[in-house]
Amino acid sequence: MANAGDRRLLRVLTYLMFAMFAMTTDSVGVIIPHVIERYSLGMTAGGAFQYATMGGIALAALGLGFMADRVGRKVTIIIGLVLFGLSSALFAVGEEFLFFVGLLFVGGLGIGVFKSGALALIGDISGSTREHSATMNTVEGFFGIGAIVGPAIVAWLLQSGADWKWLYVVAAVMCGGLVLASSLARYPARPTVVEARPSAGVGETLKLMGDPHALGFGLGLMLYVAAEAAVYVWAPTYLAGYEGQWGWFAVYAVSIFFVLRAAGRFLGAWLLSRLAWQSVLAICSGGMFVCFAIAVFGDRGAAALALPASGLFMSVLYPTINSKGISCFDKGRHGQIAGLLLFFTCVSAVLAPLAMGLLGDAFDDPKYSLYLAAACAFALTLLAVWNAVADPTRTRLNRRDEEDYVSPEDTASAMAPPA
Repeated sequence: MANAGDRRLLRVLTYLMFAMFAMTTDSVGVIIPHVIERYSLGMTAGGAFQYATMGGIALAALGLGFMADRVGRKVTIIIGLVLFGLSSALFAVGEEFLFFVGLLFVGGLGIGVFKSGALALIGDISGSTREHSATMNTVEGFFGIGAIVGPAIVAWLLQSGADWKWLYVVAAVMCGGLVLASSLARYPARPTVVEARPSAGVGETLKLMGDPHALGFGLGLMLYVAAEAAVYVWAPTYLAGYEGQWGWFAVYAVSIFFVLRAAGRFLGAWLLSRLAWQSVLAICSGGMFVCFAIAVFGDRGAAALALPASGLFMSVLYPTINSKGISCFDKGRHGQIAGLLLFFTCVSAVLAPLAMGLLGDAFDDPKYSLYLAAACAFALTLLAVWNAVADPTRTRLNRRDEEDYVSPEDTASAMAPPA
């Protein structure tokens, strides 16, 4: 049985897992222009570096997310980490575009497995649905740190005359350390309701699609991810070559975006402890839409300022939507619902950049990707405002707090920062 010290260790390991894989997934926007140039590709084909990873995550999340409920969080996390680490290490021996795409797909499968387990674990070590959301924002804050470090490593590699592919080897080394630490760590006992569901599988996960709460949160995540992907996948392509007044911001647009997103996620944990989460979502989604509107109706200079600024508003959206969606279900199904919501996330992370790439190729202008992103941001704002007014999840979340979360006293010491 995990004690307070074990829970603190598990939090740190979860933070590091998210930071590690973010180094690779959120560097794709910086890598794609080099891939397009090296292999003489268009935007649609070059975007395969995004589609492959997210496609793998989506398939694993939907088809294997239940593993966290059937075989336990620890085994699931270790299996996923091993798969991701091995595929990342193999980047050292490859040169072909399709070989890299294949490795990215396999690595995505690994991410989908261990992320589903980690998301379920967060619920196990949280004392309430509110604490769950605060912890998720902190976890995603570390994801944001990884998203800053990854592109910085790529930039350093390129400036040193090395290849961008060595970023994945660095991630593989980090993953090896996480596998070892995760193997030695003690995890909380599986929720008793898990023991009553030995038949948990893909069929049970698919049944969750009939739940309006699962679909609602899944839709919210899809709209958010579509808007976010426009910034870190295609903004570098749209802003490439801009030399106007705001040229410095154009060069570092993605880095500034990631810095603001990471900072905002740490602030989000504090903000959510003081304001209703429904209000926070409505305000932040509206702010994100305003940023995209400025980028759409302005020139590239305006986009160089507005797109990075959107990161501050986006910061709270994903972890809060995701954590509330998971919290609406009992802990015995946290692996399944985490996998399902991750599936919705990754489907959008594949289809949205693909659609944006097709629009950019069709009209020979990357700015058309922003039109689609702005529409998604507007739709999410409408959904968030409706959620704040109607509050459709209040009964479900209150019930989960009463029946399914450990008492705050049990986790108070675990919430303390590690020494």
